[in-house]
Amino acid sequence: LGNGGSTLHVLQCLEDLYGDKWPSFIVLLIHSGGYSQRLPNASALGKIFTALPFGDPVYQMLELKLAMYIDFPSHMKPGILVTCSDDIELYSTGVTETVTFDKPGFTALAHPSDLTVGTTHGVFVLDPSSFSGKGELEYTSCHNFLHKPDLETMRQCGAVCVRGNCAGLSSSGDRSDSEVECVYTDSIFYMDHSIAKQLLAFYKQVGTLHCEIDAYGDFLQALGPGATPDYTKNTSNVTKEGSQLVEVRQKLYSLLKGTALNVIVLNNSKFYHIGTTQEYLFHFTSDSKLKFELDLVPVAFSVFSDKAETLDQSASVIQSILEPGCFVGPGSVIEYSRIGPEVSVGKNSIISGAYINLKVDIPSNCFLSSLSIKINDQVKYVSMVFSVEDDLKKSVELLSDIGSLRFFGTSLLECLDLWGVKVSDQLFSSGNRRLGLWTARIFPVCSTLSESVRMSLKMLKSVQHTSAFKLNGAKLLSVEEMLTYKDVEDMLRFRKQIFDTIRLRRPEEKSDL
Repeated sequence: LGNGGSTLHVLQCLEDLYGDKWPSFIVLLIHSGGYSQRLPNASALGKIFTALPFGDPVYQMLELKLAMYIDFPSHMKPGILVTCSDDIELYSTGVTETVTFDKPGFTALAHPSDLTVGTTHGVFVLDPSSFSGKGELEYTSCHNFLHKPDLETMRQCGAVCVRGNCAGLSSSGDRSDSEVECVYTDSIFYMDHSIAKQLLAFYKQVGTLHCEIDAYGDFLQALGPGATPDYTKNTSNVTKEGSQLVEVRQKLYSLLKGTALNVIVLNNSKFYHIGTTQEYLFHFTSDSKLKFELDLVPVAFSVFSDKAETLDQSASVIQSILEPGCFVGPGSVIEYSRIGPEVSVGKNSIISGAYINLKVDIPSNCFLSSLSIKINDQVKYVSMVFSVEDDLKKSVELLSDIGSLRFFGTSLLECLDLWGVKVSDQLFSSGNRRLGLWTARIFPVCSTLSESVRMSLKMLKSVQHTSAFKLNGAKLLSVEEMLTYKDVEDMLRFRKQIFDTIRLRRPEEKSDL
């Protein structure tokens, strides 16, 4: 469905549940996160439940979102506020200024950003007659909206602005120039109920969707006086195209064409995205501005001993138990895990939902995430392991091309040989479509959580040392299948066990925290 299709489905659910009452509601609609292929530790439960390294007990992204938007409802007419679950918007306004959503049509927040940030987000072409770029908050209108444009397109369309004070720039690095080019990028948007009703009527008319619709790209690009239908045929940014996509986009364009896109420009604001392993590690472990602004801490609701020896100060430990003697390297994140006394975790790694009770050196840049699954009413366990730099979205169409897929820097073909896994039509859960790391059946199903971790780490070790580790007929699943069979209740049970253990042990170890 995509987040646009899911938005339409939610509108249908609201009508089914509340009948003609729902148009009077103020609704916060958060897209909880799709496949999360770029941050797979969030794949099973959704990005909205990503644990954050602060709070006692720890806060999740959902609580942060509710806190950030707490003032909005009192300055909002009935309508739908749409937001993603992997971004954080922090802003400052004047004492008497408020962010108000009360205009007909669509209203979106805009943040000053580097031009490079604009290439991966939505960019507003603002109406120069109603926009000055001064002050902390400005209400203006948008001529048209660009979805992930290249630099040339941003310049040609007049989206690039020059700001005298760029203190609020959302960028990958710090800028100190007195004047700097920027674009205004999107984050959350509001639509009034007349628009919501139009979209619901459209959904009923179209019927079952067989393509992914993007709530940002496919709704917002149709808005403003400068909108054209050109984007409807551009599918370069689409995960799954679907034969219906262009037709549905054209119908949406016809429906929304001419609708106003109001923009609330937050000149003193920062937009943070935590949707990839690299962004996750950077914001949680480096001296990032987000870490400073939210007061993120190295140890959040966790227990361990010998603090100075076992944990580098740039590491991040979230609701986990670290036994005496283990080591966590710089820039690594441990969440919802139990780490035994003979475990050493390298730098820039992510360990999630794991129970590691063996003697092992986990290499740097390792991504390890364990899932509970249920097959034939039996609870089993599978642990996925990759490099934090592996591209889980990349796929090829032919079996003969899978050598171009990389697992921890090594050709997948070489890895399969080391593991004794045959290349065949059965290797990928997607059949003959989308052959990639996401759909490769390479992870063994085990009867215990710790055994699944041991098996996956042995697979990784065999690749790093080019030594055979035969999987010998074990039942193998792809990440795609792991999510199909996931047992959320058992995963939450494991987290609750960690929670209860921390609560019991913390009084005696409080002095170490």
